[in-house]
Amino acid sequence: MDKVETTSSPIIDKSAETKSKVTTFFADFKSLIKVGIVNSNLITTFAGFWLAIHFTNASFIANWDIFLLTMAGSALVIAGGCMMNNWYDADIDPIMSRTKNRPTVTGNIPLNRVLAMGVSVTALGLVLLLLTTMKAAIIAFFGWFVYVVLYTMWSKRKYTLNTAIGSFSGAVPPLIGWAAVDPSLDTMAFVLFLIMFIWQTPHFLALAMKKTKEYKAAGVPMLPVVHGFGMTKRQIVVYIACLLPLPFLMAPLGTAFMIIATLLNVGWLVLSISGFFTKNDFKWANMIFIYSLNYLTILFLMMVVVTLEFPFI
Repeated sequence: MDKVETTSSPIIDKSAETKSKVTTFFADFKSLIKVGIVNSNLITTFAGFWLAIHFTNASFIANWDIFLLTMAGSALVIAGGCMMNNWYDADIDPIMSRTKNRPTVTGNIPLNRVLAMGVSVTALGLVLLLLTTMKAAIIAFFGWFVYVVLYTMWSKRKYTLNTAIGSFSGAVPPLIGWAAVDPSLDTMAFVLFLIMFIWQTPHFLALAMKKTKEYKAAGVPMLPVVHGFGMTKRQIVVYIACLLPLPFLMAPLGTAFMIIATLLNVGWLVLSISGFFTKNDFKWANMIFIYSLNYLTILFLMMVVVTLEFPFI
């Protein structure tokens, strides 16, 4: 018998292909909403909500629905703002290594769709916050407007003060959380705002130092690009020094908290001053950046931990 030759064709694993597409979509979506920024801001939103419950002697269990609305609404407004930022910056993001793979650059998600998603997600978030209190929704919209309009569209590409302007936006999440419980906003809420406002400048200036060449290529006038590392280091030290008195304004949280917060501040200040004596500016900037992330996590976690002993549930 003659042998019959057969040509084998590659078997296409459609399930693997579908899984790959789903994985890519979720990766793109996480990049689009800047999930790291959303998560870090939700930590401070939660702290604001938690402390408001504590200082108003309210019940967390009785306000579980308000809590879910607050966290979901805040997450959506923040994500919506980040989408708008990505949409607007699609022309300069290809220049920078940390942004060149965003879906607005690769084209995985069309720009018109990103714009529609940004507006829709923001609107939904504001509606959810309106179900808590009017003030929480107003504060959230203020933060969104500052980030999208005053920072992204107006100041980012024009002024070195863009970091300070954007800091107003990043400082409002704890106010949102507090206002959802107590619209009158206790003094402690504004201390949380100050901590977040001051914290952001050394955090982002350190990042700007690490990415100076890329910001310069993109035409973004960050402080180290325009005025150099010396001026940037001085600004970082000044802002960190401004954090020193804030723990003492939070005396109701107890002595243990004030001691830990002060140690965190002193440690960061010492590290920042060491920048004047370092030979490796980029390594120092990276240390400042990493310290800032740990600082924020530890500080706000401690705010929650030290109030757990009080019977407010």
